[in-house]
Amino acid sequence: MAPRCSCTALLAVSLTVLALLAGLLAPHSAVRWPAVSLAVAAALLPLWGRSLRRRDDGTSRRVCVLVLGDIGRSPRMQYHALSLSKHGYHVTFVGFSETKPHQDVLSEEKITIVPIAELKGVRVGPKVVSYVTKVTVQSLQLLRVLLTMELQAHVLMQNPPGLPSIAVTWFVCLLRGSRFIIDWHNYGYTIMALSHGPAHPIVRLAKWYERFFGPLASHNLCVTNAMKVDLQKNWGIKATTLYDRPASIFRETPLKLQHELFVRLAAVYPQFRHAGSEAERTIFSVRDPADGTVTLRAERPALLLSSTSWTEDEDFSILLTALEEYEGFIRGGASLPPLLCVITGSADLGVCLHKSSSGLDLPMKVVDMFGCCLPVCAVHFNCLDELVKHEENGLIFKDSAELAEQLKTLLSDFPSSDGKLGTFRRNLHSSRGQRWDDNWDQNVLPLITAPR
Repeated sequence: MAPRCSCTALLAVSLTVLALLAGLLAPHSAVRWPAVSLAVAAALLPLWGRSLRRRDDGTSRRVCVLVLGDIGRSPRMQYHALSLSKHGYHVTFVGFSETKPHQDVLSEEKITIVPIAELKGVRVGPKVVSYVTKVTVQSLQLLRVLLTMELQAHVLMQNPPGLPSIAVTWFVCLLRGSRFIIDWHNYGYTIMALSHGPAHPIVRLAKWYERFFGPLASHNLCVTNAMKVDLQKNWGIKATTLYDRPASIFRETPLKLQHELFVRLAAVYPQFRHAGSEAERTIFSVRDPADGTVTLRAERPALLLSSTSWTEDEDFSILLTALEEYEGFIRGGASLPPLLCVITGSADLGVCLHKSSSGLDLPMKVVDMFGCCLPVCAVHFNCLDELVKHEENGLIFKDSAELAEQLKTLLSDFPSSDGKLGTFRRNLHSSRGQRWDDNWDQNVLPLITAPR
């Protein structure tokens, strides 16, 4: 059961929110609902003001990690939660529960997942009214969760999405005396502009909203130095760059495990089967039944890997057109291997089609690929060179024709490891940088442990 002070706080704040909404939707109503609600809220505030901030022996070791999105599709926030728990913090992980999080998160006793319902298909009158209704309901959801949980020393929130979570979280942190940390993955308004256009009123409102509430956080993290500079220059926000780094779960797959994966895939997808083969042979690998030794077939095709969230900032037509041109090279007599393209799995080459809506964030899929020492061809955008080093760990292209030429170049010596593809893989082996844990300990832990 929620503490009485939290219930009273929720009632008071809810009345305030409803008062504001009533003022927007019914400005000419004869009943002065905004005044009535605000009066009731003002009367309740003194009842819970002190109790809401009451700390106990465990408060300093509690952190809320918040994302107004699917927890299972928020790997960076999962890594935050795991890093906090490794340092002895008790984490309340708030977000949508559509996709299963990583098993390490589920099995960690110090992490408690608090699911919130995702609002889909809200239709109440005109679009503007539907949008206001959705934001209001989400605000009340967050208020209920944040006000009824145990007092947290910090609330670490992902942005985007930040509407309405930035304002609500800042307000609750102000009331309860918690430190508010925003982890800037991108700008929400730039993502909205992809579908609505930069001049749309909702996009302009979202931009104002982020620029107004963003600077109110106690601390800020961001994913690139380019974003750090932009936040300081245009928003007056001082942020700490926390690059995405591969977690320890991302590593090169041993040959035996590769073969086991190919065998499982061959049982479902005929593209992975070797014609007329027995169970110990796939189109990529073969296992000697005598001693169990696994080898890669010399005549195997190249395996091209990509992944996608199917959002507006990824144009898969670039890859499809490049693959058509690659087939044209083969028909023209080029000595190139067949190419099998999949969306996920072990591979010889990765392709990234992510174009940052702001030009200031980096694709996490490339971070994970590099963690497995997988070279990457990535489509160009500003600040990509903070991650992909052209001609060192991969190649950067601007269109499908350039990608097709890169595929031709990288795979011309396949499967030999003497070509450029092998060089990139060796460079990734020798230049493995920080993993997530060390990076987090260096950049985030000092913010969490700093005296108040």
